[in-house]
Amino acid sequence: NRKEIRKIAITFDDGPHPTYTEQLLDGLKERGIHATFFVTGEHAKLHPDIIKRMQEEGHLIGNHTYSHVQLTSKNREDFKQELMQTNEVIKEITGEELQYVRPPYGSWDKSFEKELNMFPVLWTIDPLDWCSKSADCVTKRIVDKAK
Repeated sequence: NRKEIRKIAITFDDGPHPTYTEQLLDGLKERGIHATFFVTGEHAKLHPDIIKRMQEEGHLIGNHTYSHVQLTSKNREDFKQELMQTNEVIKEITGEELQYVRPPYGSWDKSFEKELNMFPVLWTIDPLDWCSKSADCVTKRIVDKAK
Protein backbone atom coordinates (compact mmCIF):
# COMPACT_ATOMS: atom_id res chain seq x y z
CA ASN A 1 0.00 0.00 0.00
CA ARG A 2 2.33 2.72 -1.32
CA LYS A 3 1.41 6.34 -1.02
CA GLU A 4 1.21 8.12 -4.36
CA ILE A 5 3.76 10.91 -4.72
CA ARG A 6 2.41 13.88 -6.63
CA LYS A 7 4.72 16.35 -8.31
CA ILE A 8 4.49 19.44 -10.42
CA ALA A 9 7.29 20.22 -12.88
CA ILE A 10 8.19 23.89 -12.69
CA THR A 11 9.50 25.50 -15.86
CA PHE A 12 10.58 29.01 -16.78
CA ASP A 13 10.97 30.49 -20.26
CA ASP A 14 12.89 33.33 -21.93
CA GLY A 15 15.85 34.10 -19.67
CA PRO A 16 18.31 34.32 -18.32
CA HIS A 17 17.86 37.82 -16.98
CA PRO A 18 20.55 39.27 -14.69
CA THR A 19 18.09 40.50 -12.05
CA TYR A 20 15.04 38.28 -12.16
CA THR A 21 16.69 34.94 -12.86
CA GLU A 22 19.17 35.46 -10.02
CA GLN A 23 16.27 36.18 -7.61
CA LEU A 24 14.45 33.13 -8.89
CA LEU A 25 17.51 30.91 -8.44
CA ASP A 26 17.98 32.24 -4.90
CA GLY A 27 14.36 31.38 -4.04
CA LEU A 28 14.58 27.91 -5.56
CA LYS A 29 17.84 27.19 -3.73
CA GLU A 30 16.39 28.39 -0.43
CA ARG A 31 13.49 25.95 -0.86
CA GLY A 32 15.52 23.01 -2.23
CA ILE A 33 13.54 23.02 -5.50
CA HIS A 34 14.85 22.17 -8.95
CA ALA A 35 13.23 23.55 -12.09
CA THR A 36 13.73 23.54 -15.84
CA PHE A 37 14.83 26.73 -17.54
CA PHE A 38 14.12 27.07 -21.26
CA VAL A 39 16.53 29.78 -22.28
CA THR A 40 17.04 31.82 -25.41
CA GLY A 41 20.48 31.61 -26.97
CA GLU A 42 20.90 35.37 -27.22
CA HIS A 43 20.34 35.86 -23.47
CA ALA A 44 22.42 32.81 -22.55
CA LYS A 45 25.30 34.25 -24.55
CA LEU A 46 24.98 37.57 -22.67
CA HIS A 47 24.81 35.88 -19.24
CA PRO A 48 26.83 32.65 -19.29
CA ASP A 49 27.48 32.94 -15.55
CA ILE A 50 23.76 32.50 -14.84
CA ILE A 51 23.60 29.44 -17.13
CA LYS A 52 26.58 27.99 -15.26
CA ARG A 53 24.83 28.64 -11.94
CA MET A 54 21.68 26.88 -13.18
CA GLN A 55 23.77 23.86 -14.08
CA GLU A 56 25.76 23.86 -10.83
CA GLU A 57 22.58 24.06 -8.75
CA GLY A 58 21.04 21.05 -10.49
CA HIS A 59 18.46 22.67 -12.74
CA LEU A 60 17.70 21.31 -16.21
CA ILE A 61 18.43 23.66 -19.09
CA GLY A 62 16.43 23.54 -22.30
CA ASN A 63 16.30 25.37 -25.62
CA HIS A 64 13.81 28.21 -26.27
CA THR A 65 15.31 29.19 -29.68
CA TYR A 66 17.91 31.91 -30.12
CA SER A 67 15.66 34.97 -30.35
CA HIS A 68 12.22 33.64 -29.28
CA VAL A 69 11.08 33.11 -32.86
CA GLN A 70 7.77 31.39 -33.58
CA LEU A 71 7.81 28.53 -36.07
CA THR A 72 5.66 29.19 -39.15
CA SER A 73 5.29 27.45 -42.49
CA LYS A 74 7.65 30.03 -44.01
CA ASN A 75 10.57 30.00 -41.55
CA ARG A 76 11.23 26.29 -40.90
CA GLU A 77 14.94 26.44 -41.77
CA ASP A 78 15.52 29.67 -39.82
CA PHE A 79 13.75 28.15 -36.81
CA LYS A 80 15.91 25.04 -37.06
CA GLN A 81 19.04 27.21 -37.26
CA GLU A 82 17.95 29.07 -34.12
CA LEU A 83 17.63 25.77 -32.26
CA MET A 84 21.07 24.61 -33.41
CA GLN A 85 22.65 27.98 -32.60
CA THR A 86 21.22 27.92 -29.07
CA ASN A 87 22.42 24.32 -28.62
CA GLU A 88 25.94 25.47 -29.52
CA VAL A 89 25.83 28.42 -27.11
CA ILE A 90 24.68 26.22 -24.21
CA LYS A 91 27.14 23.44 -24.99
CA GLU A 92 29.97 25.99 -25.02
CA ILE A 93 28.92 27.16 -21.53
CA THR A 94 27.97 23.85 -19.88
CA GLY A 95 29.75 21.21 -21.95
CA GLU A 96 26.43 19.36 -22.26
CA GLU A 97 24.09 18.69 -25.17
CA LEU A 98 20.51 19.95 -24.92
CA GLN A 99 17.73 17.41 -25.44
CA TYR A 100 14.63 19.42 -24.66
CA VAL A 101 13.04 22.36 -26.40
CA ARG A 102 10.14 24.57 -25.46
CA PRO A 103 9.04 25.97 -28.81
CA PRO A 104 7.81 29.56 -28.43
CA TYR A 105 4.00 29.68 -28.61
CA GLY A 106 3.94 25.86 -28.78
CA SER A 107 4.57 25.77 -32.54
CA TRP A 108 6.51 22.59 -33.39
CA ASP A 109 7.46 20.37 -36.33
CA LYS A 110 7.64 16.72 -35.26
CA SER A 111 10.34 15.98 -37.86
CA PHE A 112 12.79 18.10 -35.79
CA GLU A 113 12.75 15.37 -33.14
CA LYS A 114 14.66 13.00 -35.43
CA GLU A 115 16.64 15.65 -37.30
CA LEU A 116 17.97 17.36 -34.17
CA ASN A 117 17.47 14.62 -31.55
CA MET A 118 15.43 17.11 -29.52
CA PHE A 119 12.12 16.65 -27.80
CA PRO A 120 9.42 19.28 -27.22
CA VAL A 121 8.22 20.03 -23.73
CA LEU A 122 4.93 21.89 -23.79
CA TRP A 123 2.78 22.85 -20.80
CA THR A 124 -0.45 21.87 -19.15
CA ILE A 125 -0.95 25.05 -17.11
CA ASP A 126 -0.14 28.50 -18.41
CA PRO A 127 0.10 30.80 -15.38
CA LEU A 128 -0.18 33.89 -17.61
CA ASP A 129 2.40 35.49 -15.34
CA TRP A 130 3.41 37.96 -18.05
CA CYS A 131 0.05 39.74 -17.73
CA SER A 132 -0.16 39.98 -13.93
CA LYS A 133 2.02 41.63 -11.32
CA SER A 134 0.30 39.71 -8.53
CA ALA A 135 2.21 36.66 -7.30
CA ASP A 136 -0.92 35.55 -5.42
CA CYS A 137 -2.98 35.66 -8.63
CA VAL A 138 -0.38 33.60 -10.53
CA THR A 139 -0.10 31.08 -7.68
CA LYS A 140 -3.87 30.70 -7.43
CA ARG A 141 -4.16 30.14 -11.18
CA ILE A 142 -1.56 27.34 -11.03
CA VAL A 143 -2.87 25.64 -7.87
CA ASP A 144 -6.50 25.77 -9.04
CA LYS A 145 -5.63 24.01 -12.31
CA ALA A 146 -3.11 21.49 -10.97
CA LYS A 147 -4.26 17.86 -10.79
